[in-house]
Amino acid sequence: MPSKITILGVDPGTQVTGYGIIISDGNSIELVAVGSIHTEKFDDHYDRLSCIYDRVLEIVLAYKPQVLAIEAPFFGKNVQSMLKLGRAQGMAIAAALSQKIPIQEYSPKKIKQSVTGNGNAAKEQVAAMLGHIFKTDTLPKQLDATDGLAAAVCHHFSLKGIPAAGKSYSGWEAFVKQNPKRVK
Repeated sequence: MPSKITILGVDPGTQVTGYGIIISDGNSIELVAVGSIHTEKFDDHYDRLSCIYDRVLEIVLAYKPQVLAIEAPFFGKNVQSMLKLGRAQGMAIAAALSQKIPIQEYSPKKIKQSVTGNGNAAKEQVAAMLGHIFKTDTLPKQLDATDGLAAAVCHHFSLKGIPAAGKSYSGWEAFVKQNPKRVK
């Protein structure tokens, strides 16, 4: 691994795609950018997909990440929603691949587990823990944005060899007490 690596995390969605960019030196992480891509203004699904591709490509060209960490689609009951979500994910992946950036997929549970210690954590808990990790209270209120950032942080922890599954905690206090190096 290079001494520093820029990681782009993406939480794909057809209406809102969240992203976060961090720099990891293997031990610590630095928040570079976090935000979301909004496609609600487009009525046509293909226009939304085009917007996702274009914006992710702009982000890739601007920040030059060495890897894309992306949330994998989860299995749901609505097949049409899953297909649309998979297409949104595909556009983000295609934008990264067009620049020869490797892709790493993580399940939603694995991302939540790596950030909070609980694979079933609520999006709000993930956002709160990211605030603790980065020592900031200025993260976007848009939970898709913090979910994208969480994907990047999950990849950072996987590089450090911190398992993203298997251990559970009784609450925030227990997690922080057992993981002092993960809280900055």
